[in-house]
Amino acid sequence: MGGRSPVGGQAYAQAVSAPGPDASSAARVRVEERLAGMEELGKLGWGEWDLVSGEVYWSPQIYRIYERDPALGPLSQQEAEEAAVPDDQPLRLAALDAFRRAERVDLISRVRIGGRVKHLRTVADAVRDADGRPLRIHGIVQDVTDQQTRAERLAAVEHELDEQRRTSAAEHDLTARLQRIILPIPEEPIELPGLKAAVRYLPATEETMVGGDWYHAAAVRDGSVLLAVGDVAGHGTPAATTMAQLRHALRALTVITSDPGALLGHLNQLTCELGAQTPEVAATAVIARYDPARGELVWAQAGHPPPLLNSGGRTRPLIRPPGPMLGVVDGAAYPEAVTGFLPGDVLLLYTDGLVEHRGQSLDTGMDAVMATVDEAVRASPARPLAELVARLRRANPDDDTCVLAARPLPHRARRPCPDRIAGLAKSDV
Repeated sequence: MGGRSPVGGQAYAQAVSAPGPDASSAARVRVEERLAGMEELGKLGWGEWDLVSGEVYWSPQIYRIYERDPALGPLSQQEAEEAAVPDDQPLRLAALDAFRRAERVDLISRVRIGGRVKHLRTVADAVRDADGRPLRIHGIVQDVTDQQTRAERLAAVEHELDEQRRTSAAEHDLTARLQRIILPIPEEPIELPGLKAAVRYLPATEETMVGGDWYHAAAVRDGSVLLAVGDVAGHGTPAATTMAQLRHALRALTVITSDPGALLGHLNQLTCELGAQTPEVAATAVIARYDPARGELVWAQAGHPPPLLNSGGRTRPLIRPPGPMLGVVDGAAYPEAVTGFLPGDVLLLYTDGLVEHRGQSLDTGMDAVMATVDEAVRASPARPLAELVARLRRANPDDDTCVLAARPLPHRARRPCPDRIAGLAKSDV
């Protein structure tokens, strides 16, 4: 019934009900809530069918996926067949044949629920007797409708782009649509716990192909906020594909950890694995976690330009902790730095297209951007983000640019902590 998790029935029962010296009802509730939260966040549920007794168990998330009242119990076989899309019958028969051969089933099929079609991924296996006959079927069901829809839309746009490549105007239009699908840019400021953020994307003026610049701005379950920007080398579909993989991977990894250094380590490993399939894959990124209660910013970087912080009306680059580009050093570590971040401050994360221009030095580009931040804060101290992104309109003809600006909202905060890098003195950086 309700409350089971993807870890399996026996493991789940041991986790939440096994006696022990430290067991308590409060601890069991916390475990149940955490497992239920993970199921809901991943849009996946766990189920089990005892073929001997005929009893069927569904976790709460499966009921949510099927939009079904738990009081009605799991779907009957007839109800399940009626909900299935007939065109997917060959897929289901092939999966059934694989199951009869004692193979694990991994199937994406469609069902009609509440007047619309959902794409559900089912991964199922069985406990069998000595003769190979199934005794109990267990598995997970995940709602992958959003991923399938995005993949279909992306495939449709790429097909159109290929068909209309000879017309530059059509190519430009399709590229813009592709960019919006992979990396939607909000027109209004993003409201997050204790923080407001604004995003601007400036495509390279001499390129019609989508680039690999990306951003992330979202709340974390512990009440903090995660901010990130990244840049995949190159342009076109390969860069966009890698960009989408890194961006979606970061969002998924926040279920496991919100530590910027650990997240960059995972993204580095992913990029190294992608590089084994597609040579010369490389990327940079900076990830920052803002804690509203402490008024503190913890961040790490992977070969990326340093964030700019305006505090007290003056903008300065933060001192970078070490960290190689993603995909270059297998198993690389990414130390974290810590700085105060309080109401009145403005933080700017950006990709290198903002400060690197043909014919000018990096210092010149950095000085110009810092002057722009200073001017924006002075011109509109109450609404610095809108003023700042309005001033950052100059596109780099050679490279895309993604800008993420943020400012804390008024709250009770501790005294600002000094800049520091975990395990390192400033003289070591």
